[in-house]
Amino acid sequence: MFGSVKGGEVRRVGDAALAISAWTPSRAAALAEALRRERIGGVTDVVGAFESVLVQFDPDRTDHFALAESVRSVRARRSARRSRKVEIPVAFDGPDIDEVGERSGLGADGVRRALLGARLRVEVLGFAPGFAYLSGLPRRLRSVPRRAPRSAVPKGSFAIAAGHAAVYPRASPGGWNLLGRTHLELFDPSAPPYALLAPGDEVRVVEATPGPGAAEAPAPGRSPWRVAHPAFVVLRPGTMTTLQDAGRPGVAHLGVPRAGAADPVALELANALLGNERDAPALEITLAGPTLLCRRAGHVAVVGPGAQVSVDGAPVGEGRVVPVGPGQRLAIGPSGQGARAYLAARGGFVAERVLGSCSSDRLAGLGPGALVEGDELAVGEAVGPMGDHLVPGSPGSGGPPGERALRVLVVEGPGPGGWQYGLFGRPFIVASESDRIGLRLRSGGPLLEPPARERPSAGVVTGAVQVPPDGDPVVLLPDHATLGGYPLAACVIGADLGELGRCRPGETVVFEPVTPEEAAAARRALRRALDGAVAGRHPTVAG
Repeated sequence: MFGSVKGGEVRRVGDAALAISAWTPSRAAALAEALRRERIGGVTDVVGAFESVLVQFDPDRTDHFALAESVRSVRARRSARRSRKVEIPVAFDGPDIDEVGERSGLGADGVRRALLGARLRVEVLGFAPGFAYLSGLPRRLRSVPRRAPRSAVPKGSFAIAAGHAAVYPRASPGGWNLLGRTHLELFDPSAPPYALLAPGDEVRVVEATPGPGAAEAPAPGRSPWRVAHPAFVVLRPGTMTTLQDAGRPGVAHLGVPRAGAADPVALELANALLGNERDAPALEITLAGPTLLCRRAGHVAVVGPGAQVSVDGAPVGEGRVVPVGPGQRLAIGPSGQGARAYLAARGGFVAERVLGSCSSDRLAGLGPGALVEGDELAVGEAVGPMGDHLVPGSPGSGGPPGERALRVLVVEGPGPGGWQYGLFGRPFIVASESDRIGLRLRSGGPLLEPPARERPSAGVVTGAVQVPPDGDPVVLLPDHATLGGYPLAACVIGADLGELGRCRPGETVVFEPVTPEEAAAARRALRRALDGAVAGRHPTVAG
């Protein structure tokens, strides 16, 4: 612990964040706003929650101790922003309104009338872009619990659960009780302030006339992208191929995940081979990659353990600069080692940026999304000199498939820790349900029972190891929700986040605790290895 801010404790969260207790949502919102206004050097995101504030930082620019000192000097004042009164028109035709009416004793019409007379208030923004937790439910509706989650909740659904009301800004999974729907857009990434609602706003529900059914029709497949001067055309898109860069820092307080590359190490190395900026957009390939038709001369590089790369059917290997010419076919086949590989092009791929990034985010639905057949891809102008190949043993090169358990280093905190939950000293198997939101793990034996009482949702970081009620941990990946309520057992260190992105279903993972000082040393060692990973100058190979 690093002391307190106006009585609130300051604690580490992993090796690149602090958590500050704030006791109430209004205090948390005021402190979070003050910290964002202060623009403390090295801070990348500030997320207010129900009883805490999460401050994320770049460990190459500051550290826990310096940041804790800066945080203690910040005074939370009354918000300069005036709270607004927002009306939300709701048609009360949700599939759960009869059940909620029976459970609450109000009946369906009583639920409707109670909500029309309620004075709701935005406490917290999070979980998903524009998702606002509304307090002020009538007493008999506050005790309605969550329900078994649906795989898809329609956009605009008005729902209640566990003492709060909310509107789903987009179609997504969810376990709240659906009472109705609204046509209002709660989040628009194209226009500031992006989210319709903000902490402190007063919300009044007004009745709307029901329209055609609440369920949404499945979205049709999109048309292929068209660009003025394509460098590549997608012949086959692969299993899940998306554009990724360093993601969207600075917008987590709107409920927007950072997203970005699941394996930032491989992204940086692929760009370094080609002389690109380290975070230039590249194609993230999951399991089996795409086949691209080259439309003009250029250079590419694929980085990912065991990735099978060929040009016109001839293997060319991964981890090296590959020239391509008009009419040639570049194919990336399945990898036997890593779940992901990265295809970079000299100059970097070019796509429309949303909130400062062209990353595709599965949870928030931001970015261009997965490639489809016929997409045309553009690249930018070359920046720096190219290398030739990666030196043997470069970071992320992996090992022989099936011959190792992946050792992942973690730091404990801010909760009771991994020892309490039995996290350490046992193998976990990566489950097939894993995706860019989270790495889902299965154990041969149950973990210790997490606390029966849910903790208030708090800001969470990529690499957080959460313990859901079933006792099998979930490790958060880049598209995770900005808030989470499950107990936090530990956080994967920044130097090992690339390892998470490479994990394949069926792989064995073992967590090993380290000290914050060891985590910092691992980060420095990774930086040295990355700086020395590229050898030669294309087309001349040194040595």
